[in-house]
Amino acid sequence: MPAERSCHAEHSCCASASAVPTANLQPHEGSVLSRIRIVQMDCPTEERLLREVLEARPEVLELHFNLLQRVLTVRHQPHSLDAVLAGIDSLGFTPQLLGDEPAPAAPQRPWWPLAVAGALALGAEVSHWLAQPVWLSALLALAAIAVGGLDTYRKGWVAVRHRTLNINALMSIAVTGAALIGQWPEAAMVMVLFSLAEQIEARSLARARDAIGGLLALAPEQASVLQADGSWAQQLVTEVPVGAQVRVGPGERIALDGEVLEGRSSVDQAPITGESMPVDKQPGATLYAGTINQYGSLVYRSTATAGGTTLARIIEAVEQAQAQRAPTQRLVDRFAARYTPAVCLLALLVAVVPPLLLDGLWLDWIYRALVLLVVACPCALVISTPVTIVSALAAGARRGILIKGGAYLELGGKLNLVALDKTGTLTEGRPKQTDFELLGGDSPEQVEQLAASLAARSEHPVSRALASACSLPRLEVTEFTAQPGQGVSGLIDGQRYHLGNSRLLDQLGLREDALGWRVQLLQREGKSVVLLCTDQQVLALFAVADTLKAGSRDAVRELHALGVETLMLSGDNAPTVQAMATQVGIEQARGNLLPADKLDAIRAERERGRCVAMVGDGINDTPALAAADMGFAMAAAGTDCRARPCACCSRTSGWHWAARRCFSA
Repeated sequence: MPAERSCHAEHSCCASASAVPTANLQPHEGSVLSRIRIVQMDCPTEERLLREVLEARPEVLELHFNLLQRVLTVRHQPHSLDAVLAGIDSLGFTPQLLGDEPAPAAPQRPWWPLAVAGALALGAEVSHWLAQPVWLSALLALAAIAVGGLDTYRKGWVAVRHRTLNINALMSIAVTGAALIGQWPEAAMVMVLFSLAEQIEARSLARARDAIGGLLALAPEQASVLQADGSWAQQLVTEVPVGAQVRVGPGERIALDGEVLEGRSSVDQAPITGESMPVDKQPGATLYAGTINQYGSLVYRSTATAGGTTLARIIEAVEQAQAQRAPTQRLVDRFAARYTPAVCLLALLVAVVPPLLLDGLWLDWIYRALVLLVVACPCALVISTPVTIVSALAAGARRGILIKGGAYLELGGKLNLVALDKTGTLTEGRPKQTDFELLGGDSPEQVEQLAASLAARSEHPVSRALASACSLPRLEVTEFTAQPGQGVSGLIDGQRYHLGNSRLLDQLGLREDALGWRVQLLQREGKSVVLLCTDQQVLALFAVADTLKAGSRDAVRELHALGVETLMLSGDNAPTVQAMATQVGIEQARGNLLPADKLDAIRAERERGRCVAMVGDGINDTPALAAADMGFAMAAAGTDCRARPCACCSRTSGWHWAARRCFSA
């Protein structure tokens, strides 16, 4: 028990960004809210045990579990916190009040005890097959159970001591019974397989936990803040108040939501809004925490604290979306509360009735009763997954598709709507040159060479797309200048050339009605238009856009052939989204969506009774992925993976933007 305890009320300043959202907890007059971290809380088994113990206490009013963060939120009567913590202690768990201190590292179960236990269990099986002395098989089996199953026995004893029967209690009874009737190899192998399932579940939760933590890592921990004496100093973002002036340099991530006060630049907002092209920023423009400043220095006024940024709200939306599945979980819990005792009673009847009433052999029927216990155990059902499901999971992994379980394969057959993000999902997520029109000059090659030479001097993504589209050698550019929000210019062979957007033409006085109509037409197709000109005339028109992936049209066509409707949800501007949807064959398309808007769209479709899947690749898609019936994370094709090149390409089952790795197919 902790030596010092204090309750953190729901408005406490100690609530960190990783704290459980309280939207699902109903207020009770005179009650207090405490957040408790329980490092041993790994799976629904511990959750059910905690519920049974704590809900029986009159001082406990409401519980909310966050298994990913290992946080239990308790609403209870005043001055009853010690009783709540005592109840948690009685289960062998270690409660820690959630405060300003960093979350402790989750205990990782080593693999070597399981490997040793597996080798011992296999030895027991081999010894039995080779008709070796029984004592040898028993010795190997007991060693396997001791190495790999003591934790299961401990949890099972805690459950029995609190007059409840859970998975650990069932497995403990089954393994002990098998050993008592001399079935040593079966006892050892069942315990090892059960421990293996527990280990896999714990690792899966750890990876999901790392993914949520990785979202927070998108925003830097410190920011350059203007001080009272006029100097700039690095300051923790958690200490930056609303209204402070913050400076962000080229290539840096923006620390807080804000409004630009000084400077011009281009910002890659793909991780947050999903926009395919960087967005030009000037005084008055909005900035989002976690996005990437491209080339210019910006000074902005913070409009939200670290806990109130768009990125923080995305994380909260993810947790709330996962918590919305609680009614189904409660239904499963109510079923399990009756199912588990019923199975135990049935097993007892199978073991006792035939020998007493039908002259059956005691050992035979006890063995069958133990088999019933193992088969009826939910974890045993997972262990005995049909070969077809295992084959499907393995086939998907060989093709770079990581599936979390067989249940999702079955759910796929019920889908009738698939919502798809645009940038990085249906498209490449990288701008490419799509159009070129010669309007003056001697030859197309000469004009392209001039444009590429100017573009190669700029760091803007549109310029990089133009430069990469031309393989001709670069010409020497002198007196190069950049005009933020308009374009670039420079001298080539003594002649000044300009490369920029239509605003640059207005400044030079070269705008023509016919050319303006052509520019608007391309922009309605979702393309960025760049023009090459001298001081006297326009030489060429280029268009740059995000392009469809090779298989996008075929994938949408096959979904329609299966009777599955499609819907495009994107943070990009509406004309670009509609143009891309028309190209790929999707009839319904919605643009200018923030992460919360995508989440609302998924919820609305589910409320209409549809089975909905969400396909996305970026942080902005995370809440919608969590809220959908099925979520498809586009791993190696992600926009945030583009924004942060990885040093390695090892495969991981965590989402790539949080794990900070690329996926290798």
